[in-house]
Amino acid sequence: MDRAITRAFELLGKRWTGPIVSVLTAGPAYFADLHGAIPGISERMLSNRLAELGARELVAREVDEGPPVRVSYRLTSAGTALEPALRVLSQWSETYLLADGP
Repeated sequence: MDRAITRAFELLGKRWTGPIVSVLTAGPAYFADLHGAIPGISERMLSNRLAELGARELVAREVDEGPPVRVSYRLTSAGTALEPALRVLSQWSETYLLADGP
């Protein structure tokens, strides 16, 4: 068993993690913008996933002093390094998963 793949999917395979990282590949985003860009995610779940991604140093949290105080998130260099892999997974999904299902 490949331990590296197992660790990667334990983190990236969690619900909502992929969409969060995908939205952030376009650039930094405020919490409210992230929440609006990912239909169905609760604010609590978004906050939890962002904290987890931050702890793994894939996402950086930045506080914009107000008023009002706003918090934005961006991918770190480690998070940005995921972009090629996400692109390949997206292409694979388009070819092999979306063709058969809704």
